[in-house]
Amino acid sequence: MTMNSSKSTISKKHLIAIAVVLALGVGAGAFILQSGGKPKATAAEGDGHGHGGGHTEAKGHGDGEHHGKGSEKGHDHDKGHADGEHHEKSEAKGPHGGTVFKEGDFSLEALLSEDGGEPRLRVWLSDKGKPLPLNAATVTATVTRPTDEKQKLAFAPEKDSLVSREIVSEPHVFDIEIIAQTANEPFMFVMSKEEGKIELTDAQIKAASVSVDTASAANIKTSLLLPGEIRLNEDRTSHVVPRLAGVVESVSANLGQVVKKGQVLAAIASPTASEQRSELQTAQKRLVLAKTTYEREKKLWEQKVSAEQDYLQAKQALSEAEVAVANANQKLSALGLATSSVSGMNRIELRAPFDGVVIEKHLSLGEAVKEDAAVFTISDLSQVWAEINVPAKDLPSVRIGEKVTIKATAFDASATGTVAFVGALIGEQTRTAKARVVLDNPKGAWRPGLFVNVEVVSEETAALVTISADAVQNVGEKPVVFLKVDGGFIAQPVKLGRSDGKRIEVLSGLKAGMPYASTGSFVVKSELGKGSAEHTH
Repeated sequence: MTMNSSKSTISKKHLIAIAVVLALGVGAGAFILQSGGKPKATAAEGDGHGHGGGHTEAKGHGDGEHHGKGSEKGHDHDKGHADGEHHEKSEAKGPHGGTVFKEGDFSLEALLSEDGGEPRLRVWLSDKGKPLPLNAATVTATVTRPTDEKQKLAFAPEKDSLVSREIVSEPHVFDIEIIAQTANEPFMFVMSKEEGKIELTDAQIKAASVSVDTASAANIKTSLLLPGEIRLNEDRTSHVVPRLAGVVESVSANLGQVVKKGQVLAAIASPTASEQRSELQTAQKRLVLAKTTYEREKKLWEQKVSAEQDYLQAKQALSEAEVAVANANQKLSALGLATSSVSGMNRIELRAPFDGVVIEKHLSLGEAVKEDAAVFTISDLSQVWAEINVPAKDLPSVRIGEKVTIKATAFDASATGTVAFVGALIGEQTRTAKARVVLDNPKGAWRPGLFVNVEVVSEETAALVTISADAVQNVGEKPVVFLKVDGGFIAQPVKLGRSDGKRIEVLSGLKAGMPYASTGSFVVKSELGKGSAEHTH
């Protein structure tokens, strides 16, 4: 009984051990089937595409595996595939920190480095994990940017690597097609860089009110912006003076009043006015007497009653009397006096010389005024002058007859006018010349003394590529435009040309038809510093 019991116990232990072995075998088989026979350790040591170091048929793997994809077919059918199929996008890192690309036993490590102070592409070559001589292959590369701009790279040996002779300028968002030509066959790899890309979805762009426009051709107006000041139209401004000394008897015009031509402004009592009118009246009476005497002497002389000498003396007296009357009239006219005044011989009436506004008044009732005192200033404000200070270097662009745009600095108002005068002299202190624009002022908004900016358009020419002025931002003290790419924007350096304040000419960096951030570009700039950009130095 004891022996049988012992035998029965031993049998159970054996059965348990066999069950454990079977369970481990099934688990290992399942793991091998799931991993496809590619252990992680082996793959990491292999070519970066899931091919282990002991994969003897690597030269014949499928084309799908050249793009980082697994293959369920055998590897013997891929010998001699086309060169164009050797496209690799590997993230495997090499011993120098670069990206490793492999094709069979051949491998290439590429790194965008700034060891020399400027970004250049470095390349290391190896075969079966061992470094190759730098002359083992001829390496060339082509950089293709989102702007469709292409840059060819040639390489020269430097220490243990091949270094591009050309600088790979920023932004580092591009694809680099690298071709390595060995003695036996060519290899092609593609390296993508998205350094500094600002990732924004279309929904985020819309929410941030960032508008995307397209670079296009446009006419650019080259203009000057010069400082100026509104002044009175001196051709339509008059200082009213009495011309005779006297005392103010009445004032009918007030400061700021709109007056019409010939309207009485004030009345002055002047003894000199009385004397001038008296002189005229005396001359007129003498003329009447001289005419009567002349007619009588003429008749007597014709009748042979009086001598011819009496007739000639009467004729001479008549001529002198006529001259005296004419002279008296001219004096009154020069003094602005009427030949008679209902208010008195001594009354002077000051009248407006033209339609205008009383802008100055320097007399009051009962005040004694001198003959040359400017008692009123009348100006026609329906037209004013915009006086411009033109630096000597800008004088060739400011020409008589040129149309200009005038903008007020104190409020939002603008108008157009024509350059009517350009001074021939340059100020010794200011080193500027005066130019003048005649400006219509029907509503009186352009008040003398108002500071303005005068925009002078010197020329208008066509530009092949232009962008909105709002699109330009400065990054690192250089102008950039945020170019729209898939998934966001990149800061594209540009060289700018002429500008008219609304559109800016792009000399290089953008092509017509390319999308960019216009209104709201500052929002994209604010996101620039938040991006995580890898930059190897």
